[in-house]
Amino acid sequence: MSKLALLGGKPVRRPPFPAWPSPGKEDRRALLAVLSSRAWGIGGTEIARLEKRFARLHGVAYGVAVMNGTVALEIALKAGRIGDGDEVIVPSYTFAATATAVLNVNAIPVFVDIDPETYCIDPQSVRGALGPRTKAIIPVHFAGHPADMDTLTSIASERSLFLIEDAAQAHFAEWGGQPVGSIGHVGTFSFQSSKNITSGEGGMIITKDEPLAERCWSYHNCGRSPKGEWYHHPRLGGNYRMTQFQAALLLAQLTKARKQHRTRKRSARYLTSKLNGLLGISTLKVDTRVTSHAYHLFVIRYDKEQWSGLERSTLLKALNAEGIPASRGYVPLYREGFLAEAREFTLRHRAYAERDYSGVDCPNTERACKEAIWLPQNVLLGSREDLDDVVRAFHKIREHKDELAKVQS
Repeated sequence: MSKLALLGGKPVRRPPFPAWPSPGKEDRRALLAVLSSRAWGIGGTEIARLEKRFARLHGVAYGVAVMNGTVALEIALKAGRIGDGDEVIVPSYTFAATATAVLNVNAIPVFVDIDPETYCIDPQSVRGALGPRTKAIIPVHFAGHPADMDTLTSIASERSLFLIEDAAQAHFAEWGGQPVGSIGHVGTFSFQSSKNITSGEGGMIITKDEPLAERCWSYHNCGRSPKGEWYHHPRLGGNYRMTQFQAALLLAQLTKARKQHRTRKRSARYLTSKLNGLLGISTLKVDTRVTSHAYHLFVIRYDKEQWSGLERSTLLKALNAEGIPASRGYVPLYREGFLAEAREFTLRHRAYAERDYSGVDCPNTERACKEAIWLPQNVLLGSREDLDDVVRAFHKIREHKDELAKVQS
C-alpha cells in the first residue's frame, strides 16, 4: 500500500464522515414554531409532548425532561432517597458524571470492574462490593450495549437496592426485548451533542413508579409540588428544566432516530465482519441477551504485541491522519482528580474522608483503558464506501507497522 499519511503520504480519505448533529427541515420547522409561540419555557406544550412520547417509546408511564444527563442522575438519586454517606456502586469505566452525580448528593461512589468482553459493569464485582452502607447500583449501558440487567436486577432485589440505569449512550437499546431505562427503578438519558438523539444538551428521566416520578418532577422544578401552588416549595429542588426549544428539537429528532438506529446496527455488523479477521484487532462481544445495541460508539480492542509493539497512541495518530476519527476513550475513573477535590466540601460525609481510592483494583478497566479504540457513532451513519475506508486504513497502517514503530515518539 501507499505511504502512510502520518509520514507524508496520501490519506485513505479526505472527505469527513456524515456530520453530526445532522439538522433537517423538520428541525428548523420545530424550532421556528416554538419561536413564534413565545412560549419558550414554562407555558409551552412541547416538553409535555416529549415526556409522554419518550415514556411511551420505553413502555413506561412517566417521563421528566431535564437540562442534561448529569442532572438526571442526581435527581434520580435524590428521588431514591440516596444521600448522606450512602454507598452507590458504579462502574470504573464510564463518564465522570456517573460518579460525580453520586458525590453531588453527598453519597459515596464505590468503583467496581467491568466485563472484559463488553466493558459494561461486571455483576460479580458488584456482589463483591456490597456492604452495609450500599443503597444503590448505577449500571451504565456502555457504548449502547446493555449491561447484564438480569443479574443486576436480581442483586438489587435481594438487597432492596435502588437500581438506576445510566442509559446516556443507549437510546433504543434493548435487553431481552425490553427497552433499557425501563428495567430498573429509574432510567436516565442524555441528549448532549454527541449522543444518538441530541438537542445540544438535555436529559430525560423515565420510570414506571408514580411516587418516584412525582419526586423527580418536584426536584427538577424548584421543589414544587405538581398539585401545589406556584410559590409552594415542599422539597429542596432546583431549576433543572428543559426549554421548549430543546423539546421541540428532540421531537423532530425522534422522527428519524429509528432509521438512523438501524443504519448504525447494520454498519456495526459490517465493520465487525471486516475487522475481526485482522490480527491484533477485535471488537467487543455482544451478549446474546441483547436484542438491540445502540452503538453510540464502535469500540475496537487493540493488542499492540501483534503490531510489533506499536503504541496505541501512535496508531490513533496514524488513523486520524488517514481520515478516520478514532480516539482512546476513558481513563480509570477512580484516578480522577474530582475524588480528591470532593474531600474539601464541608458537607461530605466523614466516611468519604476516610476512603482511600488508591487501593481500587480493577484489572479489566486498566486493560480497557490501554487497548480501546473508539469510533464515534456518526461514522456508522456513513456509506459502505465510508466503512471500507475504515477497514482500508487499518490494513494500510498494519502493513507499515514496523516502519511506524521505529519512528514513534
